Amino acid sequence: MNLTPDSKVLIQGITQPIAAYYAARMKTYGTNLVGGVSAGNGGQELYGIPVFDLVEEALSECGFIDTTIIFVEPYSVLDAALEAIDAGISQIVVVTRGVPPLDMVRLLRTAEVTGTLIIGPNSSGIIVPGKVLLGTQESDFYTPGVVGLISRTSALTYEVALALNQAQIGQSIGVNLGSDPIVGSSFRQWLDLLAIDKTTKVIVLVDQTGGSSEEATAEYIAKTINKPVVVYIAGYSTPEDKQLGDPSSIIAAQLSGPVTITTTSQHKVELYKQAKVPVAERPSQIPKLVKKLLKKS
Repeated sequence: MNLTPDSKVLIQGITQPIAAYYAARMKTYGTNLVGGVSAGNGGQELYGIPVFDLVEEALSECGFIDTTIIFVEPYSVLDAALEAIDAGISQIVVVTRGVPPLDMVRLLRTAEVTGTLIIGPNSSGIIVPGKVLLGTQESDFYTPGVVGLISRTSALTYEVALALNQAQIGQSIGVNLGSDPIVGSSFRQWLDLLAIDKTTKVIVLVDQTGGSSEEATAEYIAKTINKPVVVYIAGYSTPEDKQLGDPSSIIAAQLSGPVTITTTSQHKVELYKQAKVPVAERPSQIPKLVKKLLKKS
């Protein structure tokens, strides 16, 4: 992923009230918003951003577009994303929450074939501090620097970014993968991307309780990633039978009783420790671990 102030960005569903609000914030931040899409509203302008009826019309007018941000209703996300993929847009941020799981399965199959990067759904997006804002990230919590921040939960991402800033450690990028049960990209995928990013010197990974899809991440970091990584698992002190991270975990717990050991944060922490990946018990510990790793590197 190569995001610069010149990267062309499209917003699908731009006339949605929340999309319009964040479009203004993104443009003010410096994001190169070249157009928006809203069927039936083509020919209008919103904050100086031209609105088109179709993605194809936007490309005809604006040329190649790097990224699209989707704000449409949940049951329209699949159609919007497939329209973007058909138009050759290779990076998609889905802000909308509650996308039907079967729609996400179909979308991810198409994305795999076409090599499209999907972030979300239910994602606050991506920020390259001082350069590009894609989505609903709160830019006030970030400053330019060398720490790549990857998280599944937006609010906790801000807490970690603030702790780093207070320790005078800036961020190279902040990525919120999304907190719906099925999301487009994984920790491993973003670890690979940040491993080759020249600006990023240390990677901070913020996981949460519930689910076991990321358990292989610890071994993957130890064997594959050549940059230092710090991990924080939210909910470390939560009792094991209360550790529920998403709706699918809650349903599973209601049907079958307490969450099994493989879904607890304590178990995840042990896996990282066994792989010799530093783990912070609290967000406030992250800056100290980062500084230590920066000195070593």
